[in-house]
Amino acid sequence: MLQIYDSLSRSKRPFTPLRAGFAGLYVCGMTVYDYCHLGHARMLVSFDVIQRWLRASGLQVSYVRNITDIDDKIIKKAVQSNQRLGEVTQFFIEAMHADEQALGVQAPDHQPRATEYVGDMLDIIGTLEKKGLAYHAADGDVNFAVREFSGYGKLSGKSLDDLRAGERVAVGSSKRDPLDFVLWKSAKEHEPDDTRWPSVYGWGRPGWHIECSAMSKALLGVPLDIHGGGPDLKFPHHENEIAQTEGAFGGTLANTWMHCGPLMVDADKMSKSLGNFRTIRQTIGASTDLPGHSAESAQYQVNPREAEMLRFFIVRNHYRSAQNYAPDNLIDAQQSLDRLYQTLQNIPTSGSADIDWSSPAAQAFKVAMDDDFNTAGAVAALFDLASQANRSKDAGVCLQLQALASLLGLLQQDPKVYFQSSTRYTRRALEQATAASVGEGVVANPNANATLSEQQIEEHIAARTLAKQQKNFAESDRIRATLKAAGIELDDKPGGLTQWRRA
Repeated sequence: MLQIYDSLSRSKRPFTPLRAGFAGLYVCGMTVYDYCHLGHARMLVSFDVIQRWLRASGLQVSYVRNITDIDDKIIKKAVQSNQRLGEVTQFFIEAMHADEQALGVQAPDHQPRATEYVGDMLDIIGTLEKKGLAYHAADGDVNFAVREFSGYGKLSGKSLDDLRAGERVAVGSSKRDPLDFVLWKSAKEHEPDDTRWPSVYGWGRPGWHIECSAMSKALLGVPLDIHGGGPDLKFPHHENEIAQTEGAFGGTLANTWMHCGPLMVDADKMSKSLGNFRTIRQTIGASTDLPGHSAESAQYQVNPREAEMLRFFIVRNHYRSAQNYAPDNLIDAQQSLDRLYQTLQNIPTSGSADIDWSSPAAQAFKVAMDDDFNTAGAVAALFDLASQANRSKDAGVCLQLQALASLLGLLQQDPKVYFQSSTRYTRRALEQATAASVGEGVVANPNANATLSEQQIEEHIAARTLAKQQKNFAESDRIRATLKAAGIELDDKPGGLTQWRRA
């Protein structure tokens, strides 16, 4: 039976859906004012794997991941770039979708935008005000009265006495208590017209926290089966969501709370506020030149080998663990993924196969995934299966390997095509790159391991084949050495066939 670690109870518990055969999953998504960074990639991939396994377990899943398209940072970006709010958000929504597609992240069933649910937010705010949990302040804002909600702090473990104002909550003189947070922001004269909505409180816009209370209830109802998000959302965002939803409607907001672990750079969490972030497209894009803000440049050319490496890098760690971003870790992930693809290349298959859940490897995979989505254990089962395939040379074992890996979104490329893509994440590429390094030494030049074109490589192989036929083995060895120096590995197969891959 599936066990999930619940952040609220701080324990691993059996997952029992509220409705038999159905699971509602709500995950807090992106604020679309900039490109997604690798910390976002971890959240996107982690919950993609979670929803895949819920479906593989026989559940009908409704997966909702919201889009925050009204926020102070978005307004600032729009003003600075002389664009309308919708132009900024649409561009970065398209850029986000391009990143998701590159990483093999399946689209959620619903991706509601905050601006589409302003009416629902105002209804909840009105209910909170009637219950004495919200008040219309002198400056026009509507604030939540934190001390009036008795359960505040239960998710984060913070007590009201220990809390201090300032953790993403601006302190204003019109607040009754510095811990109160804003539900509705009164419009300011200098703000653009497309950033305000009419309400009984005057023109304004919703605060950040209220949007998820409105969208989750509208699309899934309460309580939710699972509510999830990144590690920084536990407080104050999710704590405030609980106060809003449970304060307005009673009961429980979510039966299970899930939070993925942080992506670390040295001892700090990767974040835009710390300036230590690296975008997804910088890491797996075929070009490192970041596009400008135009509709055309939201898309980018992806290196498929590096993109799957990044997904593998995330998946092979448990979603709750802290994960360290470093060039050596990406290189190790690339080498490990390459080994799995080498198995598939060495043992050709055709078609596909259903998973044999009675096999030891599939059982080990299932045990791991049912243990709080232990992808590290599931990946270990994949390597055990690859070892079995290498020993037996059984194409059926490789088909099982691919079928199980598909549940993690891995090993779905043609091995030949995969290995003909270059990668920056090798020792050779790292050492030979002449371009300036980016961040902690990751190679900036995407062509560092692609000095020879596909046509040039095939021409070298043809010349080597001819030399072998003419028994000119010195020339054959010279060509192999030339290709090896260029980062091209050759694998001679029976019948005179030579396969190649970029090392």
